[in-house]
Amino acid sequence: MEHLPPLREVIARHRLSARKGLGQNFILDLNLTRKIVRAAGDLNGVHVIEVGPGPGGLTRALLESLAASVIVIELDSRAVAAMEELSGVAKGRLNIIEGDAIDFDIATVPAPRAIIANLPYHVASQLLIGWLKRASELQSITIMLQKEMAQRLAGRPRTPAYGRLSVMCQWLCEVKVLFDVPPSAFVPPPKVTSSIVQLVPRHCRPQEDNSDENDGLLRSSAPRDDEVSFEQMEKTVALAFSQRRKMLKGILNAAGYDGEKLMAKIDAPVTARAEELSAAQFQLLAALL
Repeated sequence: MEHLPPLREVIARHRLSARKGLGQNFILDLNLTRKIVRAAGDLNGVHVIEVGPGPGGLTRALLESLAASVIVIELDSRAVAAMEELSGVAKGRLNIIEGDAIDFDIATVPAPRAIIANLPYHVASQLLIGWLKRASELQSITIMLQKEMAQRLAGRPRTPAYGRLSVMCQWLCEVKVLFDVPPSAFVPPPKVTSSIVQLVPRHCRPQEDNSDENDGLLRSSAPRDDEVSFEQMEKTVALAFSQRRKMLKGILNAAGYDGEKLMAKIDAPVTARAEELSAAQFQLLAALL
């Protein structure tokens, strides 16, 4: 890796000026990309999926790790050409796919699989929802997002950041914001601060880890995860947050349910709003509905 040309040279040679339409903001600091890879955890034997590698700063750090392979998905043909330069030093561990990550089937990658990526902000939510539907097939998701969105993923009940995406993420995964990345770390610099956030699917968590306040219901009194589908949970959460400032009891009544009875069954105050329920309580509500 030390013999590879500087990333700025790669950008100049392939005319990789960042395109706003593709949401491109490149990280050229290899110390930062290595920090991201270290934060992702133990990658020994893991097949890593990276979205939008650009000139390859994060890709280089991934190839320096013990990952079994690195699969990069890139829509920009200029960046694909830049990626091909890494093939010579990757020793068969780099798989380059030109196309849209939204259409990519992660099941085509051998297990264990992890996602590590600096996501284009304009498609981050769509990509994340698709991955959450397949959370049981992933070891972890470590991604860079706008700080505001990262806070939403990790938002706790009774806070402004807590909403539909918070519930869906925390129902399926343990979510942690690892560290922030300033605009100055990018070329060109975005107008907002970014954050590295990690989602670890609950099936991958050590059994002795009882740190999450949702675990009690998720592991005991709640129905098994396979009794509540992703679609059922998504529909329930969407209904609950459809009128965020209204009491959930009233929303349920308007939808034809006995709101007061349901609130009692999920052990929630009858006056509670959606933002006051934990992910575990939403799971119970989805099963009841």
